[in-house]
Amino acid sequence: MCKSVTTGEWKKIFYEKMEEAKPADSWDLIIDPNLKHNVLAPGWKQYLELHASGRFHCSWCWHTWQSPHVVILFHMYLDRAQRAGSVRMRVFKQLCYECGTARLDESSMLEENIECLVDNLITSLREQCYGERGGQYRIHVASRQDTRRHRGEFCEACQEGIVHWKPSEKLLEEEATTYTFSRPQAEEGSGCNFFSIPWCLFWATVLLLIIYLQFSFRSSV
Repeated sequence: MCKSVTTGEWKKIFYEKMEEAKPADSWDLIIDPNLKHNVLAPGWKQYLELHASGRFHCSWCWHTWQSPHVVILFHMYLDRAQRAGSVRMRVFKQLCYECGTARLDESSMLEENIECLVDNLITSLREQCYGERGGQYRIHVASRQDTRRHRGEFCEACQEGIVHWKPSEKLLEEEATTYTFSRPQAEEGSGCNFFSIPWCLFWATVLLLIIYLQFSFRSSV
């Protein structure tokens, strides 16, 4: 079973990886729930993780759900003179759609995914704060695939205008299939439908022709 990693353990993993990546500099990680997207202080850089996998737990009705559409916002700043840097982090929350509580609940990250998330953060930090190139972003995959549609009305990131989800091709194909099978069977059958509009017009023309011929025959007699 996968172990869940709370936001408090982000620091430990971040510090260990930054010690390997930039041992000469000192970096700090601060959890800031008030961080705003695209609102940056002078000299700060931004990195936005759009498709993290997180597990949410409602403290009101005890409902637990997993989402592959968790948004994490990072603001980064490096003081080159002091050789010290700071990262501010915000994990956007989700409302419980079972009980509809107005309280937005914290999420926990899966251990196999947090390694990828921190690696992506450090790759962006190297590019934006150190001007380095050649970094590679890692793709993290949810431990359990969730094909349900993302419900933006319950997502804090969506409510703040961050576009991070769109229907996948698989969902669009499923919707198209559902629509196809919901059509009347008269349109689905491969045989002829004698009550369709073209057939009605054909029979009406034949009937008028018969009436016309009968009228012409009587007139000639």
